[in-house]
Amino acid sequence: MATRSNFKIPKIPEMTIRRLSVYARCLIQLEEDGVKTISSQELAERFNLNSAQVRKDLAHFGEFGVRGIGYYVSGLKAELQRILGLDREWQVALVGFGNLGSALFNYKGFGKAGFKISAIFDDDPKKIGRTIDEVPVLSLADLGREAKARNLQIGIIAVPAEFAQAVMETLVASGIKAILNFAPARLKVHKDVRVKHVDLSIELETLSFYLAQGIR
Repeated sequence: MATRSNFKIPKIPEMTIRRLSVYARCLIQLEEDGVKTISSQELAERFNLNSAQVRKDLAHFGEFGVRGIGYYVSGLKAELQRILGLDREWQVALVGFGNLGSALFNYKGFGKAGFKISAIFDDDPKKIGRTIDEVPVLSLADLGREAKARNLQIGIIAVPAEFAQAVMETLVASGIKAILNFAPARLKVHKDVRVKHVDLSIELETLSFYLAQGIR
């Protein structure tokens, strides 16, 4: 497979990055099924994708196909995982250990993708000092020290909306520049910090819209 592994990547549309995750998952499934090579058209047909979009998205990162063969499934999967940063383990700080935080901690998908919640932070004295599946529940006041000691690189916010901005500021002050926010609040974001918002209510409201409109 011909690639340009050291090639400088220009600014990539976020939807392209999202689709790369989908392609990587599709390739994992193909590899598990014993498929060795596949064309963009076959990939599109099998997973209800758009073959032209697949080729366009991959072209941002190099030439991965081989004329007359298509893509080597294992090789392309490995390249996409490298591009997405999934060829390593990321240390994650979970802030907030209420119902939502507990559910996120117990979600196995994070670990399978290489995201390890290695520290939980809360300000409830009844929770601080506990250990959940060998992961400590620590005081939010200690986040700065622990972030450096544990090499925490990603933060997950799972606190009530009114506390989310303060938690984000604490994460940023601790050197964490990638944050996944589950609190139903829009945050004032620092320019050198990447924040992704997951508002479950908005997702449900989107579904209710389609139901109300007869799913047209």
